[in-house]
Amino acid sequence: MQAGRNGVPAPEAILDNSDIKIDPAIRLGRLNNGLLYAIIANATPPGTGEIRLRIDAGSLDEEEHERGFAHFVEHMAFNGSTSVPEGEMIRLLQREGLAFGADTNASTGFEATTYRLRLPSNRPELLDTALMLFREIGSELTFDAQAVERERGVLLSELRDRHDYRLKETIGRYRFETPGSRHWQRLPIGGRDSLENADGAALLAFWKRHYRPERAAIIIAGDFDVDAVAQAIEHAFSDWTNDAPAAPAREYGGIAMRDRGRMAVYIDPALSERLTASAAAPALPAADSADERQRNVLRRIGYGIVNRRLARRSRDKNAPFASAGFGTGTLFRMGQVTRLVVDTEENGWPEGIAASVAIYRDALQNGFSSAEVDEQWANILAAVENGATGAQTRSHAALADGLVALLDTGTIPATPASALARLEAMRALVTPANVLSALKEDALPLTDPDLRFRGRTAPAGGGEAMRAAWHKAMQASSMLDAHDEAGHFAYDDFGPSGTVATDKLEPVYQIRTIRFANNVRLNLKRTSLAQDRISISLTIDGGDLLTTAEEPLGVQLVPLLAAGGLGKHDADSLQTLLAGRSVGLGLTSAGDAFVASRTTTSRDLELQLKLLAALVADPGFREEPVARYRRTLPDTFARLNATPFAALRAAEGGILSQTDPRFTLQSQAAYEALSFASLRETIGPSLAHGAVEIGIVGDFNEDAAIAAVARSFGALGQRDAAFAPRTTARRRSFTTERAEHVVHHAGARDQALIRAIWPTTDDSDPELAARLELLEKVAGIALTEELRERLGQAYSPSADSSMSNVYAEYGTFSLTAAVALDHLAPSQAALMAVVAELRDHPVSADLLNRARQPLLDTIDNALKTNAGWLGLVGRAQGRAERLARFEGFRQRIEAITPDHLQQAAQRWLNTGDAVIILVVPDKADQT
Repeated sequence: MQAGRNGVPAPEAILDNSDIKIDPAIRLGRLNNGLLYAIIANATPPGTGEIRLRIDAGSLDEEEHERGFAHFVEHMAFNGSTSVPEGEMIRLLQREGLAFGADTNASTGFEATTYRLRLPSNRPELLDTALMLFREIGSELTFDAQAVERERGVLLSELRDRHDYRLKETIGRYRFETPGSRHWQRLPIGGRDSLENADGAALLAFWKRHYRPERAAIIIAGDFDVDAVAQAIEHAFSDWTNDAPAAPAREYGGIAMRDRGRMAVYIDPALSERLTASAAAPALPAADSADERQRNVLRRIGYGIVNRRLARRSRDKNAPFASAGFGTGTLFRMGQVTRLVVDTEENGWPEGIAASVAIYRDALQNGFSSAEVDEQWANILAAVENGATGAQTRSHAALADGLVALLDTGTIPATPASALARLEAMRALVTPANVLSALKEDALPLTDPDLRFRGRTAPAGGGEAMRAAWHKAMQASSMLDAHDEAGHFAYDDFGPSGTVATDKLEPVYQIRTIRFANNVRLNLKRTSLAQDRISISLTIDGGDLLTTAEEPLGVQLVPLLAAGGLGKHDADSLQTLLAGRSVGLGLTSAGDAFVASRTTTSRDLELQLKLLAALVADPGFREEPVARYRRTLPDTFARLNATPFAALRAAEGGILSQTDPRFTLQSQAAYEALSFASLRETIGPSLAHGAVEIGIVGDFNEDAAIAAVARSFGALGQRDAAFAPRTTARRRSFTTERAEHVVHHAGARDQALIRAIWPTTDDSDPELAARLELLEKVAGIALTEELRERLGQAYSPSADSSMSNVYAEYGTFSLTAAVALDHLAPSQAALMAVVAELRDHPVSADLLNRARQPLLDTIDNALKTNAGWLGLVGRAQGRAERLARFEGFRQRIEAITPDHLQQAAQRWLNTGDAVIILVVPDKADQT
């Protein structure tokens, strides 16, 4: 039983030396060759599963000339093995219903490489196929020279696409904080020189060193028989051997204590202003135990209180910083880093340092109040209680993540019930004094920290001015004003409860549809898919249809509404009042409606409904969040063209709408002029009397839910009986200009982007919508196989059919590819050739099957989650026709033939109808 290369002991040793017991439902085993497996039966969603192969090797295992090899091997795992020819692994899985990317994926990190398959069914044959493919990855890869050459282009494309201001800033931050470590020199994406020089022999050698049974783990969570799965693993992997010399010990580098008090300034025109004070020190994480988990709870409470104070200060109208955070994190298993991070508006760093340091010092010198501790404790307790009540319906992914954490960090996947028992048993220990002691023990002192500034313009006075501001703040008085008590929630009574006017049972999906006397609609669907979990949607008439050409930003501030609090409580008071409750507040503008979606529990269902009703009846409209929003605008506009995709997003709406103001980016001044006063004028009628429809899905009592809605939304004033037609607002045109449009970006000089967009129509015809959706899947596969697999010119090309259910006769079909600037013309030609092929010839039966089967499996699994149900239930009355439409969706997809897809391509994807947008670097010639 070897320890992991990350220093984490073998799972068997962890369990033998801890008083934390592993969940007894987990089958943990090891084959004679050293391969570890962990299996847990789970039926959420039923009839599905998730399987992962974790290899204990990542980018930190690379030599200098091998930078990027771990990631390169991960890519080659899909490109040929003894039993699966190059390119066939993805096709094989598509035929089984797994879409590439969504269901079939892999990732390379610093310490491990993980392959992940989300199985849409629990058929034993599919599990056997998945295990066979994982065995091929472990011991049978071929590294054919031509396959390596093709995949090299894909990797260089991915490297190119990711090379932007964010990546460069991340590398700079890693290098500054821990200069003696190796991770900033070994990013998984790799280096251009090593990727360009890699050949099959070198990749094979890396793979042979690291892909070994004793360094592999199979993780399976799903609706399977555990004994059968264990036998299948034994059958697939027991004869896997590897006689090649093992890799040497992993090198992490180190943390040099002598380097305290350093300073750095990093400038980029796309970056917002941030100052980070940090301190690093060697440290070895403690083993998982009941005592260590208690200490961790106390630490979490301490950090939580400090960050709560920082958040409260950031909510002020004239806040000295936009946001700030204080915390300590581990750096692999070699050290830890404590940081105070302060985000400010441009040139606001001196005030940001003064205010954030005052809060930090006050916390560590004067400690915490019992009320603050109680608030944090309530939140932690509620989360753990929710975990315990929902233990039987945890998702496959959540269970698999817990099993992986045992290998990554040594954290034992215990039962949620035992976690709750341990937490409840330590309540007497949760005192302000103990919390402060735990925080001081964990956090490294920031007396003379490393200071790093990033932003668009250098700080006046440079690093010395930063250091002087820090020392001044550390010596200033740290006694802060006490915060007022939050009081009691003021929205318990909305008046006499509403009465039910109609109560029916929808025949297709057995959705209970209710209308109250005030016209509020309520739709109910009980499920057992998530134990003690309830999903709620609130839909209010209005949305983006309230914007006009004269007032195109009329609903821009809707997402800030919750931050303005309620009439009787500001947002900060609500945070305290609602501590320990599974509720939340928020509203967005989406199409023809204002929408809120929340997940709660049976205990908190009524409170959640009252909270949402209060937002509708009495929004606070406080200007503080608008002031914060205005302060972010310079940063937002500075980044508009920082990358190709950012530049495309900024320009596309105006291009496609022929500068219709509703869909075109406005000037910075226009956004700065927005206020809650103008928002109130725009959305006030919708909040006051607009049609309301509520959907509730999950594990709840129907009578209790109806009564809760009656006491909240049912008690409000009379609402409109239906959504307003808004015929004029539903008119949206597609540009008549079919010329090629060139957009410029300020990112890397070798980055370019192609998007071809065709006008289609709205989604009112279910058959046409199904055909274009399947054509999207076919086009996506064809584009990937051409631009990625055959030509190696794009990492992640995509297709999208977007048919509006809001704007009449409006829809788009688009193809997108990020490419190298010097490949722009041939890539554009290849993209259009894919479209021509779809128009000129019926697709093959195999391509159609590989596109259709994942879509069919998605349909089959759509109603195995509350979220899937909520999509139908939320507007089951206002859009009742959608229920029968969904019922027939599978049949429509099954009936589509190659001729149907060719006809759709011929009708909608003519070359002359496309708008071509080319995004190129500033001052670059698009040819």
